[in-house]
Amino acid sequence: MVPRSRRGGRALLPLGLLFFAIGVSGAVVEPFRALFLSTAVRASPVQLTVFLIVAPLSGVVAATLVGRLSDRRAIRRELLVATSVAGLVGMGLTAFVRDYWALLALTATATALAGALFPQALAYARQHLTRGGASAAMGISTLRTVFSASWVAGPPLAAILLRAGGFASIFVAAAAMYVVAALIAVLLLHKVDAPLSTAGPAPDLAGTPSASRSTLLRTAAAFTLLQCPMTLCVQALPLYIDADLGGDATDAGLILGLCAALEIPLMLSLGVLASRIRIRVLVLAGAGCGVAYYAFATITPSVWALGGAQILNAAFIAAVAGLGISYMQDMLPEQPGRVTTLFINSFPVGAMLAGPLFGLSQRFGYRYAFLIASALCLAGLLVLLATDPRGRSRLSSPRPSSP
Repeated sequence: MVPRSRRGGRALLPLGLLFFAIGVSGAVVEPFRALFLSTAVRASPVQLTVFLIVAPLSGVVAATLVGRLSDRRAIRRELLVATSVAGLVGMGLTAFVRDYWALLALTATATALAGALFPQALAYARQHLTRGGASAAMGISTLRTVFSASWVAGPPLAAILLRAGGFASIFVAAAAMYVVAALIAVLLLHKVDAPLSTAGPAPDLAGTPSASRSTLLRTAAAFTLLQCPMTLCVQALPLYIDADLGGDATDAGLILGLCAALEIPLMLSLGVLASRIRIRVLVLAGAGCGVAYYAFATITPSVWALGGAQILNAAFIAAVAGLGISYMQDMLPEQPGRVTTLFINSFPVGAMLAGPLFGLSQRFGYRYAFLIASALCLAGLLVLLATDPRGRSRLSSPRPSSP
């Protein structure tokens, strides 16, 4: 008889292929979306702004609705297929449509629905690995690492495709990745018999308390505060290096590449540590690294000093973006679809908040972007510290009654 942990571990190979396909589908499109709209579609600045707001907002709505549905019926694998097909339709049509309003409608429907594929894949992985007896935290960290690796390969591939076949080629490539994702879900992934909420807790989740709605929302708000700086400072970094540190765009690319390279082993290492140290401790330590990194970046004297601090930045991203998923999944183990979507949605919401903050840094100086980022990380850390993941906030815990 095959041990349960081995059965759960075997799922990592097809899941790894799925996550790589999901990652490449986004990595070949996202870096060039604004350029595509500006040049091929000839969208005005106002139209571009509207598009870049509608896209993440519609994605958040679609992912939330799919996440709630996925926890009510045993259809998670079917949802993986459906969202993959939606991605195929969205990217396939975008490859040829050049009318702005048609593209906006397509983005708010099919492409938004495809955005639910990533959180649903994470929810499926959590449920399958847990039922198979494997370490969910280690498995999720491994899969998140594969997703990060796909973003190392995706943008260079997109640049090659763009030179060879124009924008149509990158959208066709993204559509092909959604086909791969659908085939993996149909042929290689096992059906999950029933949601945890109806089948009862898995053996290693017995006795695990579920967090209250307010606790979940506070925690999601904390992760929004922590992930907003990731977008804000990626936007500001090239300009900061050019205007304040005497470097150029090449230096920014090298620093971002170094950070991405460091994230991969750190995510795997944190996944291993999660079996020995509480995930909450690791996430809090990672948030502290974020506070320290952005504070140092505010006063850094040179590009190379900033490059040396990327170990702090990578530890911050690995803990928050990697273990943060398992942290929230542990808070509501019987509804992995809902809670995973709540965590994933914190990133696009944070990205939308980064827009006006970036505008402030353009007005007052790019160092302020990193100062704001450090303050946001500190605020997120404090909210996590003040919120008991078992469901009670220390800030609002009732006072003991008088004897």
